[in-house]
Amino acid sequence: MRGGSVARVSSPVAIGFELERVLVESEQVWDAAREELVGERGGTWSDHATTDMMGMSSTEWSRYLHDRLGVPMDPVEINDDVVRRVASAYERHLPLLPHAVETVRELAGRWPLGVASSSNRPIIELVLDRSDLRPCFAAVVSSEEVEHGKPAPDVYLAAAEGLGVDAGDCVAIEDSTNGIRSAVDAGMRTLAVPNRQFRPDEELLASAAAVVPSLAEVTPDLVAGL
Repeated sequence: MRGGSVARVSSPVAIGFELERVLVESEQVWDAAREELVGERGGTWSDHATTDMMGMSSTEWSRYLHDRLGVPMDPVEINDDVVRRVASAYERHLPLLPHAVETVRELAGRWPLGVASSSNRPIIELVLDRSDLRPCFAAVVSSEEVEHGKPAPDVYLAAAEGLGVDAGDCVAIEDSTNGIRSAVDAGMRTLAVPNRQFRPDEELLASAAAVVPSLAEVTPDLVAGL
């Protein structure tokens, strides 16, 4: 499916969500889990590690910890260890962002929704269960289930396929540099809610169909007009 070649319709027919940093304030949790593992296993954490790994699939970031940060474990073991730590943190406290639940439920009343996330499948499932948002999503795709993580468009194209629609008929709600690139390259009308700590540059934000400061601004009227 090639989203960029699909003719636009007057209104979107489906919506794709990133999970991390759009619905869940997750970056600190993932950073802490990865940095703890790197330190415990004698690796060296990099100041650029957080931004480097944004949007990477689990296969990609676990290799990054092994190859670039010097963690002397098999990447599969790295992945399992980090996911265990993140899941434990989410079990203690799920850091849902303001308006996440309300926005998802409101939009789900009008459009089919999909998750197109860089998170591992077990983390996605945990978030959807603990937030009671699972019934709102008709398709869920993790970037670990496609060939390439973000900024490649694979995960958004797979989510559109799971929803049974063309990518060009979808709106994607994204926050990060790699996420926005992924959604735009999939041919989706991209609604950017910029990451506050790692704000994408203005040139990239200009490629989005709209930019809003928070999920409170993501209303059915705004989405319908994209």
